[in-house]
Parts: sequence; structure tokens; C-alpha cells
Amino acid sequence: MEKSKSPRNAPQAGEKPEVRPELSEFLASHKNERHVIVLQEFPDPDAIAAGFAHQCISGHFDIETDILYSGRISHQQNLALVRLLGIELTRFDSSVDLSVYDGAVFVDNQGTSAGATIDALESKSVPSLVVVDHHEPQNRLSPQFKDVRPDIGATATIYAQYLKAGIIELDKTNKIHTMMATALTHGIITDTRGFVRAKPEDFYAAAYLSGYRDSDLLDQIMNQDRSKQTMKVIHKALGSRQTVESFSVSGIGYLRAEDRDAIPQAADFLITEENVHTAIVYGIVSGEDWEESVIGSLRTNRITIDPDQFIKEVFGKDAKGQYFGGGKVSAGGFHIPIGFLSGGNDEEFREQKWEVFDDQIKQKIFGKIGASPDGSKEEDNS
Repeated sequence: MEKSKSPRNAPQAGEKPEVRPELSEFLASHKNERHVIVLQEFPDPDAIAAGFAHQCISGHFDIETDILYSGRISHQQNLALVRLLGIELTRFDSSVDLSVYDGAVFVDNQGTSAGATIDALESKSVPSLVVVDHHEPQNRLSPQFKDVRPDIGATATIYAQYLKAGIIELDKTNKIHTMMATALTHGIITDTRGFVRAKPEDFYAAAYLSGYRDSDLLDQIMNQDRSKQTMKVIHKALGSRQTVESFSVSGIGYLRAEDRDAIPQAADFLITEENVHTAIVYGIVSGEDWEESVIGSLRTNRITIDPDQFIKEVFGKDAKGQYFGGGKVSAGGFHIPIGFLSGGNDEEFREQKWEVFDDQIKQKIFGKIGASPDGSKEEDNS
């Protein structure tokens, strides 16, 4: 049944026809299976919303699903999104039995930011079934169904298009449908920076969802105060930043895994400074059950900078040939395990370790933009 051909779902004047991959046919062929929906380690609103939407859609095809992530959820809006909408997420660890799943679905990521989860899935021979994402192609997985559209502002937009095309029939009186539309709207808003970076498809998707979302609930989710710890991280980022060639680069030292979401919030704040077009914030994230790693976020408002390409060229690949990071239009991130140098409670050792990583990261970033940390331009001897 092609809902996309009905008058109710026909493109409006000036609207481009929507691309609708046949996800419905694929899901119908996997009826009565159990799938795991994999989010990135630290899922953002777009990922959470897309995962929730995929779960709701899968239920209509008699597919049982669980949503997994392996890091932390600490951003105030993310916590509000999960709690207010009652979205059930499972934090992956070694006690999670992955052998019960018939396949894996990756939303808003392509495996490269899924941490230990993807390695564990592969060790259990759980096949990659679906990838739906809006980041640049990563080529980490070989799914049976792939819908990757880097020219769209949010993965939530893609799921809104599935819904508008009639993959399931939305009902305003259905509480689950209302919560799904609310979550997807929030995902689009946050991943397009309040529609500043939105593409036409994002606007059309949000307009469609507006007929089903709960505006009061959306307002509650979006109006969350920053935590005291987040404010401390932003303050530290401001104090340690170096601004060279309109790049603001800030290393914030050590922070707990549960405060990791303060890093992108600090980058969001630094990008608002006058005469800054690109902000990069990073720190060493550690915790009792967390692999010590350097984690960073990039934000840019310069159209000539491709965050995905920039991060890949600056930080390169690991021993397995996988990039340490990537991105999308205007934003990106990187995650570099510290490995052998992880741990250690001696304060002097921790300080020395931070200085080494801080210096190395700054050298790579400033080397990429052809400048020195002191602001001078490097000579081109080629």
C-alpha cells in the first residue's frame, strides 16, 4: 500500500518528491525476529529519536527490538528526552547477551562510533541488517539495507520521511505515535542547530511531524538548565582556549565519563565567540567501567570546512584501519583510546600524560591549518 501516492502525502508546491527506500519490504521479510538497535556510545537526541522511531516501526512488523548504547547519557536534554518519553535504553556491557538477536540495526551511526558494541556483535556473528544515517559514508559495515544521506540535516528527518510515505499509519490519539513525533522533532531541531543548518527536507519533515507532536512536552524537553558541572567545563574551556586563524582550540584536561556530554556543549559555546569560525574542545575521559580515551568535538560555521574530512585527516586511523572520528555538516567528533597509558592515580603522572596528549593534539590541529600555537603562520617549504 503506497501511502506516498495519496493526496494527503503528496508533495506540496515547491517540495521535492521524497526518497523512500523500501524499508517496509525489508522489515516485512524479517517478521517475528529480534533485532538490536545500536546507537553511538554517547547518543544525542537525533540518535535516540531515530532509535525510538525504528523500534516503534519494527513493532508493526512483529519484530522485537532493544536499543543499546555503550557510553553515557548525561546531557540535560537527553536525560529529559528519555525520562519524559519513557524511552527504554539498555547500556551495553559484558553481561548483555547478544546471541539472542537475529540482526543489528545502526541508526545515526555506521558502526565507527559504536565502541565495544560492534566488536561484541561481530564476535557473536550477529549480522548487520540495517544502517540509517545522515553522516558521511564510513564503510565500516556491510548491511543488507542501507540508507545513508549526508545531504540531510538529521537522521530523524529520514524516519519522518518513512512515516510520511506511509511505512505505518500515524494516529494522533496514539500516545506512542505522539511521543515518537515529539522525539523526532527534537532530533531535527538539535541536529540542525534550531533549523539554522536545516535543509529543505528537514523543514518538510518538521512540518509533517507538527501534526502529531506534543508541543508542551517538546518545550519541557528543550528547556533544561545546564548542570553545574557542565558550566565548570565550559568555564575551563574558555580559560584554556587558544585562538589561531579563527580556530578556537581548547583542551580541558580530565573529566568523568558521566560528564562527557559537556564537551560538545563547550564547543557549542566557543563557536559563538566573535571572529571564531571553528571550535574544537577535547579532554581525557575516564571512569571505573570506561576505557580511558581522548574525546573531542568540533563545531564550525565555515562552509569551506568539512568536519568529516578535517577530523579524518588530522587524527587518521587506528591499527584496524578505522578512523578515530568523523562528522557531518558543521559538526564532528573524535575518540582516541589511550591504550597502554590508561589509568594511574599518581597526580604527577596524570599531569605528564595530559601534557603529552594535549601537545600532540594541538600540533596535529595547528599543523593541519598551517599555523603554530603562537599564532604565527608556518612556512611552506614545498
